[in-house]
Amino acid sequence: MFDSFPPGDVAVVVGASGGIGSALVQALAGDRTFTETIGFSRSTAPALDLKNESSIAACAQSLNRVGKPRLVIVATGLLHQVGISPEKSTRELDPVVMAELYAVNTIGPAMVMKHFLPLLPREGKAVLAVLSARVGSVADNQLGGWFSYRAAKAAVNQIVHTAAIELRRRQRHSICVALHPGTVDTGLSAPFAKTGLKVQPPALAAHCILAVIDRLGFEDTGGFFDHHGNEVPW
Repeated sequence: MFDSFPPGDVAVVVGASGGIGSALVQALAGDRTFTETIGFSRSTAPALDLKNESSIAACAQSLNRVGKPRLVIVATGLLHQVGISPEKSTRELDPVVMAELYAVNTIGPAMVMKHFLPLLPREGKAVLAVLSARVGSVADNQLGGWFSYRAAKAAVNQIVHTAAIELRRRQRHSICVALHPGTVDTGLSAPFAKTGLKVQPPALAAHCILAVIDRLGFEDTGGFFDHHGNEVPW
């Protein structure tokens, strides 16, 4: 599957129990580029809880027994759950809901970057990719609504871009990017899929994401790309 990565080392998927995350684990496990594919989620051992930095640090430290992570994909996200749904108006803004969406969509991935970026090998291509969303693009926002989710994704995009600048200074072969996976047939998007909207099965979405990652060059670090490899405006 991969032509651009040196063989060996480990692939990691954070959010391995989700629709896209589990498909990514399955696709990576069938590839010979990596010696092992490790998935982390709240149901794994060790468990990774995006709202618990200690659990993120423990998962990063657990990789010492298997090797360095050459590919890390953060395949997590929260759009809705019981008591939370995308806002249609400023009248619906709730600070508790906003804090929850920021905790999962922004702060959690930021803590993953904090603990996993230093583990990337210093030589040869290495990638940390965060699954973001096109609705996090300020320039692309023509419809309004979904305030908290949009803002949380825009914030994680900025963190990815800023982390990439720092990473370039100390690990010039490493790449940090935000990726829009498209609309995928998962629990996150199911209530909002519109008739006629092209919805991908998770296996296809995983294949597209990995193909984009394989094509990334060092000049792409800090960028925001869709599942076709096209740049998404900030």
